[in-house]
Amino acid sequence: MSLATIICKFNRICLQNSSQVPLRAISTNTPLYFKATPCLLAEPLKKKKRMDPNVIRQREERRKKKLEKQIRRLEKHAKQLKPIGECEVPLTLLDEKLERQRNITLSAEVLEKRVLLEKKWANYKRLQLLEDLQMIDRVMYCQQKALDELRNESEELYQEAIQPDFHLLPYKSVGPVETPRIENYDAPDGEYKDISKKW
Repeated sequence: MSLATIICKFNRICLQNSSQVPLRAISTNTPLYFKATPCLLAEPLKKKKRMDPNVIRQREERRKKKLEKQIRRLEKHAKQLKPIGECEVPLTLLDEKLERQRNITLSAEVLEKRVLLEKKWANYKRLQLLEDLQMIDRVMYCQQKALDELRNESEELYQEAIQPDFHLLPYKSVGPVETPRIENYDAPDGEYKDISKKW
């Protein structure tokens, strides 16, 4: 068998196989089939410029100084507390501060009355505190005296008397101490930030 006959048979096989494979295309016209071609938009790499080492050093020093300045500014403002929105005074009120100020002049008699009233109030509160402290001392002294007399009578009664009484403060709790577990419950992992890209 010669080489020419083998090539002819091979060509026939290729032609037969190619005719049997169904082609999928959007267009029915043969020249309009979609074809994949290699990317032809490449550029040659740019040549790297040689830079002076002094220029590079100066740039890095400038960058360092800038960073140090920012760090100093942050340290300076670090001691200040973050402002709370509800406690901030609106800027309009700050602008109108002088207009809103009331110029009230009180007479010497009114000022003297106010000072005397404050002194009387302070004296009243001091006496009230002293009365409360004396009452507490009296109650504690009477309690201790009663316990001592009880101890002289019976040690068992004394031991019972110094035990805390849990019925003085009523407390009720309804329900189980721990909640039973839920079957096949998938516990959440907590909060997370979704950073997946949406196309």
